[in-house]
Amino acid sequence: MKLSIIIVNYNVAHFLEQALLSVFKALKNVEAEVFVVDNNSVDHSLEMVATKFPQVHLIANKENVGFARANNQAIRQSTGEYVLLLNPDTVVEEDTFEKCLAFMDATPDAGGLGVKMVNGQGEFLPESKRGIPFPAVAFYKLFGLSKLFPNSHKFGSYHLTYLDNDEIHSVEVLSGAFMLMRRKTLDEVGLLDEDYFMYGEDIDLSYRILKGGYKNYYFPKTRIIHYKGESTKKGSLNYVHVFYKAMQIFAEKHFSKGNARLFNTLINAAIWFRASLAALKRIGARLLVPVSDFVVMYAGLFGLAYYWDNVVLAARNSAFPSYYFYAILPLYVLVWMFSILIAKGYSNSSKASHTNKGIVIGTVVILLVYALLPETLRFSRAVLLLGTMWTLIAVNVSRSLFKKLPKRGGGVRQDGARRVVVVGTPEETTRVLNMVRMMENRCEFCGTISPDETLINPSTNIGKLFQISDLISIYRINEVIFCSRDLTSEQIIDLMCRLQSAQLEFKIAPEGSVSVIGSSSIFSSDAPFTIPVHSITQKSIRCEKRAFDVFAAIALLLLLPFDLWFVRKKGGFVRNIFQVLLGKKSWVGCPKLRSENVIANLRSGVLHPVDAIPDRDFSEEMMAAAERLYVRDYNVRADLVALFRGFDRLGN
Repeated sequence: MKLSIIIVNYNVAHFLEQALLSVFKALKNVEAEVFVVDNNSVDHSLEMVATKFPQVHLIANKENVGFARANNQAIRQSTGEYVLLLNPDTVVEEDTFEKCLAFMDATPDAGGLGVKMVNGQGEFLPESKRGIPFPAVAFYKLFGLSKLFPNSHKFGSYHLTYLDNDEIHSVEVLSGAFMLMRRKTLDEVGLLDEDYFMYGEDIDLSYRILKGGYKNYYFPKTRIIHYKGESTKKGSLNYVHVFYKAMQIFAEKHFSKGNARLFNTLINAAIWFRASLAALKRIGARLLVPVSDFVVMYAGLFGLAYYWDNVVLAARNSAFPSYYFYAILPLYVLVWMFSILIAKGYSNSSKASHTNKGIVIGTVVILLVYALLPETLRFSRAVLLLGTMWTLIAVNVSRSLFKKLPKRGGGVRQDGARRVVVVGTPEETTRVLNMVRMMENRCEFCGTISPDETLINPSTNIGKLFQISDLISIYRINEVIFCSRDLTSEQIIDLMCRLQSAQLEFKIAPEGSVSVIGSSSIFSSDAPFTIPVHSITQKSIRCEKRAFDVFAAIALLLLLPFDLWFVRKKGGFVRNIFQVLLGKKSWVGCPKLRSENVIANLRSGVLHPVDAIPDRDFSEEMMAAAERLYVRDYNVRADLVALFRGFDRLGN
């Protein structure tokens, strides 16, 4: 056996499916075995692998034993000349394994190899090549000197930023996301150290490979997508603690006592430093909008009052007292801001209506208090009313500008409607567009681009693949979905790297899957549908659905002489109206979920959820997907649209 590929999975079934699809495409000319070690996932990962990838050697742990121990389980069972540790949140190019194995065969001193990695936005990941985190190297990294001087051999040693990203180099540390090693090397230096639970084991093993007399190589002649941290939230304080705890284990194992003590001091300082930064960042993010509101409101009021004081009042030989500018005007602003807060204008889900409602309420409160004040404390009602108009306009403008700001690290904000283009052949783009329309509520525009000029869907095609940059600009596209059945991983990565400056959200639709995967989100029919946010399992939501059924049935009954002209089976239509009124049927139902007893008390339906979608040519799998999404994210509008579009079949 030439190659043994080992993937450790923990609750990332959708990423795992995509990774395995890319792996088996890349193994076309390679003799290999694939192991998946599941650390007690609860997201149906085991069922997915067993059903879709029966050729995989599946090891199902009854508990989460950690990354190192899980990999070692499979390494001991594997037989390949080379062993590859691969993350489940990766996509490999079709020639990745062939190129890597050829390099290893031709380089006898290579004990390990890593490749060029890009994230889900096509951006190069610096952890593709790293140095050993000796105390000085760690200090430069933890306190930002490596970012300030990336081309310095001294300060840039953590991510080896002084080395060309596109050239082969001998490096010190390989990433555990893609770590290819000779079995002979592993036999000599040992397997992963199981003292590490999740992080640090790749650094430890890389260091032992070097100490064993071998070299580690960075090999950028092939690339992988690494969605970096989809199974672990890397921005969390818990991640910082676990990661640096792993670094402490490494220091105590490989450094002298003095260096280990120094390193641990740096690590503890870094934990507190990062925790403080994270806290300040959260506080800053929460205060950004209120502070902006205060500045905008006060600046406008101050300008109006200054004009009124120097033009209008000066002509009357009068003036505002000095404290009016520095006490009364800020007090107006604080009343408005407090009213906006009460009206939920500072919540994460706030709308313009909440903000405007708060401003109006604040103005009413100020005017009421103003009316009760003695004449000497009543200043200018005109400034107050003009200030209210300014506040309504300026605050709404500043809020809209905030919403248009790009997210940190690339991509687009998803606050507004999606404008989506799907790249693939007509058959596959039709399937993916159906999923987009079914699973995403705010899709303002959907178009397709075919990589083959002879295969074009005339109803949705907006242009050719070589025009994609111009098409994105013309149609104001903010999301691109690649069909992996029709495009190679190499093509997808090329396009992502080429288009990364356009601030797009990239997603991939794996072949035959009912999920679409991106770096910041996944939408899939397999997502849990019993989440009680808008789930039909909630009593209040079921009451909404029942109320809609009754009101719709009464309306259809009252308009029966007109309705009958548009329905095919007229007798069945009348019968269905009365069955809905009696509670025996619903206008829209989910026969598959009902037959599986997935949802209790779900009435049989006259129509199906897919009747709300223009194209009703769905596979059985997609029909089931539609039902699960309907149940999970139910709203009355879905029933109304289905009723309107499926009107001619209301007699079924």
